[in-house]
Amino acid sequence: MSTTTMGVVLLWLLLACVCTGGFRFDRCSSRFQPLQRRQRARCTTLQSSPSSSDDLMSPSYEIEPIPIRMGHGYDIHRMSPISKAGQPLVVGGVVVEHPPQKWLDVDGEFGEKGAIYVTELGCEAHSDGDVIYHSIVDAIFGALTLPDIGQVFKDTDPRWRGANSADFMEYATKVMKGRGYALGNVDVTLILERPKVADIKPAMKENIVRLLDTTPGRVNVKARTHEKMDSVGQLRSIECHVVLTLLKQDNEENS
Repeated sequence: MSTTTMGVVLLWLLLACVCTGGFRFDRCSSRFQPLQRRQRARCTTLQSSPSSSDDLMSPSYEIEPIPIRMGHGYDIHRMSPISKAGQPLVVGGVVVEHPPQKWLDVDGEFGEKGAIYVTELGCEAHSDGDVIYHSIVDAIFGALTLPDIGQVFKDTDPRWRGANSADFMEYATKVMKGRGYALGNVDVTLILERPKVADIKPAMKENIVRLLDTTPGRVNVKARTHEKMDSVGQLRSIECHVVLTLLKQDNEENS
């Protein structure tokens, strides 16, 4: 091969490399073949999530005005010595006053690991940690196919630090009424080993009736233990389940 011919071949290979992004040697044809230029990946820009609660309550889809809607809510929070929790135990808007309880110190924070530590209990939470109110709010949002309470009242938002969860209940009631619904009924199941809450159940029910603007015959509050099993049974957490229905109101009832 002459010097001129070799130069032409090398120039062709160089142009193929620049124009197509490279080349490869094809063993079948014993020739260099230019590589196909790779397509650039398409970049999809996601819109930022709404910054306010009101934006989250206005989804792009239609919330159909069906006669009956059902929602389920659930919440769980850690319980710990009040010196660690920094706030008392609040359920259904009632501060649970109680004698010192036998709390299992799993991690040995207050003594020997796995030992029983006798203490008054508090709730670890960003707000006041009211599991009943939080579950009801979540059930209302769920019934209306809206985002959950954690998206609306984020635990990273300093505005809700130590907040009274009654404010969340009032907001959820406002949203419910704004969509043309009223409470059908609500059934609350609080799961708490200790302290006992039988004496304050009437006060919790009264608070729920008032905040949801309903009547006592539509609100039920139950409480049970967890038979000394897992973190609830060890007094290290508190849980709540809520099931409720919402009833569509006609224009006259909403006016």
